[in-house]
Amino acid sequence: MSKRKIPVGIEKFKEIRSENFYYVDKTSFIRELLNSWGKVNLFTRPRRFGKSLNMDMLCSFFEIGADPALFEGLQITKEKELCDKYMGQYPVISISLKDVDGDSYQMSYDLLCSVLYNEAIRLQWLLDSDRLTKYDKASLLKLLNQEFDRPVDLCQSIQVLSRLLYKHYNKKVIILIDEYDVPLNKAYQDHYYEPMISLIRSMFSMALKTNEALYFAVLTGCLRISKESIFTGLNNFKVHGISDVQYAQYFGFTDTEVRKLLSYYGMSYCFEEVKEWYNGYHFGRESIYCPWDVLNYISDHLTDSEAEPVLYWANSSGNETVREIIEHSNGTVKAELELLVSGEQIQKEIIPEMTYQDLLSGDKGERIKYLWSLLYNTGYLTDGEKPAGGRHTLKIPNREVRLIFEQQILTWFSKKIKSDAGKLQSFCKAAEDGDAEKMQQIFGEYLRKSISVRDSAVRKGRKESFYHGMLVGILGSEDTWIVLSNPESGEGYSDILVEIPEKSIGCVIEVKYAENRNLDKACREAIRQVRDKQYMTRLQDDGMETIHIYGIACYLKKCRIQHEKYEEQS
Repeated sequence: MSKRKIPVGIEKFKEIRSENFYYVDKTSFIRELLNSWGKVNLFTRPRRFGKSLNMDMLCSFFEIGADPALFEGLQITKEKELCDKYMGQYPVISISLKDVDGDSYQMSYDLLCSVLYNEAIRLQWLLDSDRLTKYDKASLLKLLNQEFDRPVDLCQSIQVLSRLLYKHYNKKVIILIDEYDVPLNKAYQDHYYEPMISLIRSMFSMALKTNEALYFAVLTGCLRISKESIFTGLNNFKVHGISDVQYAQYFGFTDTEVRKLLSYYGMSYCFEEVKEWYNGYHFGRESIYCPWDVLNYISDHLTDSEAEPVLYWANSSGNETVREIIEHSNGTVKAELELLVSGEQIQKEIIPEMTYQDLLSGDKGERIKYLWSLLYNTGYLTDGEKPAGGRHTLKIPNREVRLIFEQQILTWFSKKIKSDAGKLQSFCKAAEDGDAEKMQQIFGEYLRKSISVRDSAVRKGRKESFYHGMLVGILGSEDTWIVLSNPESGEGYSDILVEIPEKSIGCVIEVKYAENRNLDKACREAIRQVRDKQYMTRLQDDGMETIHIYGIACYLKKCRIQHEKYEEQS
């Protein structure tokens, strides 16, 4: 019998259950929600942790006309009394704001209109209801014709749909709003935050506060936006963030679930690698894996058993927050980033709720305080050791996110060095001339001004890769040069090969991290490795007549560069 398919990117519960996809059973979430729900329930988790699938699962369970077969064999069916009372018993409005991310207020406004129009289309059968008056149907037709002439027409659309459903069924309505904060995040990035938050506040007020047709609502998002800014006046409003113990196991995969998943596909031998790369998030007291990462990893390995781990979450999540912290950080923040990238921990106050206005206003110190909270809530940082005195002990959760930070640091570094064209040219001219002393002087200046990888538990190879990346960025500033990173040459792979075709000059660069702080010894080892492995071979084959060998040793913000000129033996 063939294995179930991997549900990469599948967010519809019905599709997963009816099309033979593997499903990690999270239906006990329904029981816990019903046992302790508030009128409005907000769940905050980072992107790609199963929020959308859980919301669609709720819709599939509660909505009138639900298919019980979709839940056969799942945990929730053990709760017979609960299923009899709630399954398929309520009208549901379900919308997602994840695509309301326009580059301008008008574009996001139009996208929001489209979201509400699509939900109205799904409920257009209400036009045939004999329980609705012609005026009721006229209000629905207005949504179906996309007649959002005034902002108030858009703001009251959820309330209108819920009122019509309530009138038709004589049952109050469950409202599901997925990724509620995406429009606000995009508005913050593109500088139209004030009109967007005003629009969302009015819509939520009408749908969730002054709505007699509401039974209860569930919202999801990344951030807990301040109640005063968007949920003003809501009673019985419950927020469940990543620090809360309740519901912790329902978003993301637990250790047990990942072991079972890997075993099902005959990949138990991959567990340690999956754990190193994609585990490490702490929700409540649970250790959690990012499901997007795990599913993509398994999918790739089923087609190629030798596939390397990939930054799946990084490529789907967007790294604007990391970039912003690095580009606007002061010296203290840079030092703290060095600690985090090196596998250490820092203590910070985490603000449980915020507004994006907090990030826009105030002095730099205030903005940095909120940015640490932003990194924590969006999954770039997680809890380390037990918090003390109201502060959180923060760390980078896993290898994937650490590499995201390293890449962003190198991007930041690249921007900095490109702003000083004269110094770049001086470094490259020194490399061309075999002037190791000048190269050492300039590279040392760059290191002192940049974020570096500290000397800690981080593996030596990754420290070397960091400095390697900086050197590639500097040498790559010469447009006519050919700069090759980790090319095959001789009896192995050299760190960096440089070809200057118009002058037939080549450079072999080997980078070492001097963990024992003996920079001179590390330089000599680098040059010896170049000669022993014959890394010059490729340059010779490409017609380079003059070849410089550089051994570069680094330790924190210190460097040493030694040079030998290669003379081919006759």
